[in-house]
Amino acid sequence: MTDTTDAPVAAPVYSIPQERKIVTAIPGPKSQELHQRRVAVVPPGVSSALPVYIAKANGGILVDVDGNQFIDLGAGIGVTTVGHTESAVVAAAAAQLHDVVHTLFTITPYEEYVRVAELLAEHTPGDFAKRTVLVNSGAEAVENGVKIARKHTGRNGIAVLEHAYHGRTNLTMAMNYKAAPYSTGFGPFAGDVYRAPNSYPYHDGLSGTEAAARTINYLEKTVGASDLACLVVEPIQGEGGFVVPADGFLTALQEWCTSNGIVFIADEIQSGMARTGAYFASEHFGLVPDMVLSAKGIAGGLPLAGVTGRATIMDSAQPGGLGGTFGGNPVAAAAAIAVFEQIEKNSLLDEAKRIEQTLTAGLLELQEKYDIIGDVRGIGAMVAIELVEPGTGATTKTPHAEAVNAIAAYAAQRGVLVLTAGTYGNVLRFLPSLAVSDELLTDALSVIDEAFASLAS
Repeated sequence: MTDTTDAPVAAPVYSIPQERKIVTAIPGPKSQELHQRRVAVVPPGVSSALPVYIAKANGGILVDVDGNQFIDLGAGIGVTTVGHTESAVVAAAAAQLHDVVHTLFTITPYEEYVRVAELLAEHTPGDFAKRTVLVNSGAEAVENGVKIARKHTGRNGIAVLEHAYHGRTNLTMAMNYKAAPYSTGFGPFAGDVYRAPNSYPYHDGLSGTEAAARTINYLEKTVGASDLACLVVEPIQGEGGFVVPADGFLTALQEWCTSNGIVFIADEIQSGMARTGAYFASEHFGLVPDMVLSAKGIAGGLPLAGVTGRATIMDSAQPGGLGGTFGGNPVAAAAAIAVFEQIEKNSLLDEAKRIEQTLTAGLLELQEKYDIIGDVRGIGAMVAIELVEPGTGATTKTPHAEAVNAIAAYAAQRGVLVLTAGTYGNVLRFLPSLAVSDELLTDALSVIDEAFASLAS
């Protein structure tokens, strides 16, 4: 047998040239025609950031029905982490389609579900015995995590942090910090949800120890530790604007939870699955959560999510208390197994670190040129810039949402898809697939540079 231990990783082969190309107005005529069909049958509540209709995708490129090619810096909001239509993931899903498409694991189980649970037990932080339940979406993972924590503790209270986003179901809407557009008019909402201050270094200037003391004091005074079933945190907040907490903040919260019998839940739906250069962002902070929630990037674009936790906690639910018709579907599970394999085979943890270096360096250069860039932050392929009104970066830090929207629109017209975020809509977030090349990133940054320059013209 040939020893391939030190063999270099083969360069990926893409079915679509990895380049930006605009051949029509944006949106083009075919997209405009499709959009007219859409508005007749799809409600406006299902809105789109950019009304171009995608026909093909591969690697870090989206191709619309008019033949325009976009550099995708959003990855379906962190879903296609291993790249669009990654060949091994597609092959695994296709092979599974020929074998078993559905049986329902709670009726007649299958190996793929078990294998995903084994991989999550191996790769989530902590060397204790773990169990996993597979579901369909991030919000469903949050719901199940909370109900398992409630069952285990016999308590009702749920603690969350400011600027958090957890989903669009009734419970998760109550857990979100930002109401519009996610929950406006959709109440009443689930009760026993308590929102505590977060660590937001750019705005609060607190050390991790100071921020944690503030959070703990708030929860002890307004709820009482003995009434809390769980504290649910995003180690790096997603929709909140890629907020990276100060060192020591999360570990102090975890220690407080452990001392008070509160289940510490890490919502890693956006930050997990190699996104930050570790399998889960918790690793960067020395966290060992009682429960980890995964979704988005876990199955390469197919719907799958997981709740992985300490066996002593997960085993609290009675037989029949967990599950669902499509949870852990064999095709999605087969894709997830392939995603784990590709992370290792293609050294994607290192690729996330490469992307961080390229993006952060480029964005810091832009910050030197444009004083409305107040903050550059993030870890791995999860980087953001926060925009503030001119001259306020070192003082009031007034949010500048108009600039964010203008830059995103400018970039889209020139073939770069970038997402907005933040409680005040003043954050540009970059979460490309780990397949995106430095050449694509450099090209995209040049367009972002042009966008900033256009604001002053």
